[in-house]
Amino acid sequence: MLDVTVSDSPFAVLRAHPALRRLRIPLLAALALAACARAPVAPAPRAAPADYFPLAVGNTWTFLDRSPQQLEPTRRTVRIVKRDADGYFVDDQRGALRADPDCLHDRARRLLCRPIEPGSAWSSVVDVSATERYEIAGVDETVTVPAGTFRGCVRVRSQLHAGKMDQVAELTYAPGVGPVRLETFAVVSGIARPQISGVLESYRIVNRR
Repeated sequence: MLDVTVSDSPFAVLRAHPALRRLRIPLLAALALAACARAPVAPAPRAAPADYFPLAVGNTWTFLDRSPQQLEPTRRTVRIVKRDADGYFVDDQRGALRADPDCLHDRARRLLCRPIEPGSAWSSVVDVSATERYEIAGVDETVTVPAGTFRGCVRVRSQLHAGKMDQVAELTYAPGVGPVRLETFAVVSGIARPQISGVLESYRIVNRR
């Protein structure tokens, strides 16, 4: 992940963030004109990864970057603009995502995989010397962000060991909405230092597929 191109991640719009350039941890944000007043109903048990990230041309989101380095919250935006020949949904910030039956992934890593249950784990080799390890850290969680209160959320934790530092990210997905919260940390000698904090401000889902 240290040498992976961030533009392929679902959070490519924050690729200019200083901490993100160092950590290379995925982070999405997108533009919407109106937030939904209530979160969609949680998917049934045995839901597919695609249920937690609706990918379709025209879908948009807005995230607030509340990272410690920011003097004021900054809006980060993206909109899905096309689907390419390989089935990836491409946004206007050069990010690309595809949902297969078992996993949601970008061009470099698997981001959310079945079975969607606590403790489920997988890994992604993102470089010849770097492997990201993922784990579902929580399911059926309720999260409140500026865009609203979302139930039935899934929280995914990723970790990359780099030298004397562990890079940790927690990304929470709401069913029928997509990512609603992201936090990243640099862990050195057991001490976690916040790096990036993003929350969903608003979103607009015009299509499910």
